[in-house]
Amino acid sequence: MTLNPAGTSVAHPLCVDLDGTLIRTDLTFESLLAALKRQPLLIFCLPLWLLRGRSYLKHRLVQAGQLDVTVLPYHADVLDLIDKARRQGRPVVLVTGSHESLASQVAEHLSLFDSVLATSETVNLIGANKAAVLEDRFGPGRFEYVANGRVDLAVWQKSGAAVTVNAPRSIVRQVAGMGIPHRDIPNTSGRWRTWLRAIRLQQWLKNLLLLVPIITAHEVLNTQALGAATLAFLCFGACASATYLINDLLDLEADRYHQKKKNRPFAAGTLDVRAGLVAVVVLMASGLGLAWLLPVGFQLALGTYLVTTLLYSLWLKRVASLDVIVLAGLYTLRIIAGALATGISLSFWLLAFSMFIFLSLALVKRVAELVEVRKKEIASGVTQGKLRGREYATEDVVVLQSLGAASGYLAVLVLALYIHSTEVSQLYRSPEILWLIAPLMLLWVTRLWVVTARGYMDEDPIFFAATDPETWATGAVVALILTGATLLQL
Repeated sequence: MTLNPAGTSVAHPLCVDLDGTLIRTDLTFESLLAALKRQPLLIFCLPLWLLRGRSYLKHRLVQAGQLDVTVLPYHADVLDLIDKARRQGRPVVLVTGSHESLASQVAEHLSLFDSVLATSETVNLIGANKAAVLEDRFGPGRFEYVANGRVDLAVWQKSGAAVTVNAPRSIVRQVAGMGIPHRDIPNTSGRWRTWLRAIRLQQWLKNLLLLVPIITAHEVLNTQALGAATLAFLCFGACASATYLINDLLDLEADRYHQKKKNRPFAAGTLDVRAGLVAVVVLMASGLGLAWLLPVGFQLALGTYLVTTLLYSLWLKRVASLDVIVLAGLYTLRIIAGALATGISLSFWLLAFSMFIFLSLALVKRVAELVEVRKKEIASGVTQGKLRGREYATEDVVVLQSLGAASGYLAVLVLALYIHSTEVSQLYRSPEILWLIAPLMLLWVTRLWVVTARGYMDEDPIFFAATDPETWATGAVVALILTGATLLQL
């Protein structure tokens, strides 16, 4: 029951919007992303479909991209509101601008609605269209409308009561001033903290690899090179964050099945998919704009990184073995980009070491995911088959562990050969001291794989290494050894 302005009890139907209200996302944009993930070339069809109207566009997107409505981020407070209305005997209607096929699937999944009104191939049920349909069906002022956006103001003006959900404060004020009973369900998530999680600011640690050429060439006091490397760091940071957003937007459904990834901002619905697309453009433009201040070689490296990362998100990560090689290549590409930005020549030894150590870390990432899946299989007694979104099964753990450990040890072998090379004597006064690094690296690689096999590895080995006390201790000892080899004369 709700109250009209005169205070009379009225059994209004509860009309609930879908996008941004019942669910913390927008099905039209999710359909768009799902369609582009399956068929990227459809992007060229979008303008033609839009020319035929938004309703036709939604119809074609639903046909091109399938969604699993069972894993959508439903809004608990709205579900409680619906449950309360049903217990009061009030009719509950799902009324949405999303396509009718998706709305029907949501209604069937929840089993909470008496009827469904949605966009068809010819009618886009938003704004004034939605207001006219509801007014014609229930009468002016004889329904309660639950929604979240500016486009819904036209509907609230025809309703008898209003509920705003996660709406901007300006919208809440306008609805509150309409003179109808009004309740607000605010957005309680910390917006800026959520964005920091989404752009993976902690992953910028990987971009410190851009400084490796300066360090290995003993050019840390070269201010010009340091300035170029810092600018390159910012370029890669902005572009990398954009690619993380793209990956999350394309992996929404797969992430929602994952025990940890389902809490990512876009998968959980704490950030709007549309805002994510805007953020991608802003970050990409910022990174590419700064890149114009650096040499052409760096610009090409950054462009290669972006193209490869996009191909990885769309296709390569689902190709077993190739995915980890691509990941290792992206790590190594950062080192190459750092050299191109600063004008420092790369040595064969650094590239060879990078290739093997980063392949080992990429395999750590996959094995950690498979170990987690295997734990769940043992606990539930149900075999899950392949890793969702990847071409790996739990049976692959043993061989991947062998390949990863072997790759890590090969990196140490390359390091040993480098220490024995003629180039080292030109950089260090006592290169013999550098032999102490080899057993430390063997210990570090061994421990890394033992931790992974036991299931203690974070999903990102780089982040694990950056927060691991033993890794920091190993790094400190290596730094002392390098300093000693540089300054001491044996």
